[in-house]
Amino acid sequence: MKSPDNISITVTSKIKLPAPKIWDLWTTPHHILHWNQASADWQTTTAENDLRKGGKFCYRMESKDGKYGFDFQGVHTRIREYEAIESLLGDGRNLKVKFSPAGDSTEITETFDAETVNSPELQKTGWQAILNSFKKYADGLENTKHLHFETEIAGSIKKVYKTMLEDKTYREWTSVFNGTSHYKGSWQKNSRILFIGTDEKGSEGGMVSRIKENIENKFISIEHIGIIKNGREILCGLEVDKWKGSLENYTFFTRKGHTVIAVDIDAGTDFITYFEETWPKSLLKLKEICERQ
Repeated sequence: MKSPDNISITVTSKIKLPAPKIWDLWTTPHHILHWNQASADWQTTTAENDLRKGGKFCYRMESKDGKYGFDFQGVHTRIREYEAIESLLGDGRNLKVKFSPAGDSTEITETFDAETVNSPELQKTGWQAILNSFKKYADGLENTKHLHFETEIAGSIKKVYKTMLEDKTYREWTSVFNGTSHYKGSWQKNSRILFIGTDEKGSEGGMVSRIKENIENKFISIEHIGIIKNGREILCGLEVDKWKGSLENYTFFTRKGHTVIAVDIDAGTDFITYFEETWPKSLLKLKEICERQ
């Protein structure tokens, strides 16, 4: 609820990136999942953002222990690309985000109406913490790139979702990456899961991951937290730092009677070419499996 005293709060941050890049990181759901939290024990599990006047946005924010959560949502009232976004929050408060060139950097200024539950000081601290999280994320993207792939499949979302995850068919469509590809663990939200393959020498390698979100027939988010090398799990170190915190997201929706599966991933610079060549082939394999059944 908006403060009866019409108190406005402002937080700012300057980031060494041009406004178009900042705009993309601020508005794209895949990126929002990375930075939209005030502390390490919170996370954003889903993000939807219809970036146009009258478009709705909704970011699901939850404590990592699953005890607390809420939807941060509203409607955009004005959009000026690379310059400003004005929104009306779900509780009737106004929010304005301004992106201003500042030399070789961009300054972000957020101004919002205070609510009545928490003190203005506490609100400012929380919003500034989220903005600091955004800056940290943006500053750390030098060696990674967001990649997007998608394919249309003749079949229901339910069928595609099931085929993608079932052990037998998962092994088949991911064999494009590795002929012995498989997983161990559960696809349930907050579960730990291992993605494993064997190399030509018989050594096991792969990823140690957690299921950040799994909304049946709609969305899956996988957070990578470590690697497997020579059959051993490694959760810290330089090799792990390249992957730790990276996301692999799957979105399912309908387009003209077909199911679309969209994949958004974080790729280290060493793997960009490989992923750009291999992911389209793997999605084509998944399409073939779904459409033959």
